[in-house]
Amino acid sequence: MRDHPRDAVPPVKGAEGDAVPPVTPPSPTSPTDQPCPEHWTGRATNRYQWALAALGAACLALGIDLAVEAAWWGGLAPLVMSVVGCLAAGLLILFGTLAFVQVKVKVDDDALEVRCGHAGLPRRRIPLRDVIEADHAPSVTPRHWGGWGYRWRPEKGTAVIVRRGEGVVLRLGDGRVFTVTVDDAEAAVRVIRSRLAATPGA
Repeated sequence: MRDHPRDAVPPVKGAEGDAVPPVTPPSPTSPTDQPCPEHWTGRATNRYQWALAALGAACLALGIDLAVEAAWWGGLAPLVMSVVGCLAAGLLILFGTLAFVQVKVKVDDDALEVRCGHAGLPRRRIPLRDVIEADHAPSVTPRHWGGWGYRWRPEKGTAVIVRRGEGVVLRLGDGRVFTVTVDDAEAAVRVIRSRLAATPGA
């Protein structure tokens, strides 16, 4: 009787008595494991916000028209209140909509940065050293946060919401939570987690 080599895997008999070749365990470094990029950028847009921006522009134009064309002798106080009201409403609507027509998110070695609107304002930068966990939220809706824009809810934390859909949720070391809607949020979470895993003491 011959001895089998110590490291050899004995064949397994199938239902018909044929030898079934042993299954080779997968390599720890699978080719499907792709390294995370050094920097990640993404964005989210909301085209419907342009309709609200048009409403703000209309209010602004109405206020200017009242200031220029209206008969001031008919009553100064009511006219001033109308002009100021239209101008203020127009400016508020324009800023509130154009600032959140889109959001840009960038993840680098040190922080996650959020820039809103075409001007990049408002802006928030969260150092990764303050992040203890990053999660992917498959469905974030304005209804859950009370509308679009920069939101705050006592039980949820703060968020930048420009559209319904997926987003990134960061849990900070001081107990606060920050959420931002962005396309391909799952990739952003993978990059952030890789940064956290590479941080000493994480």
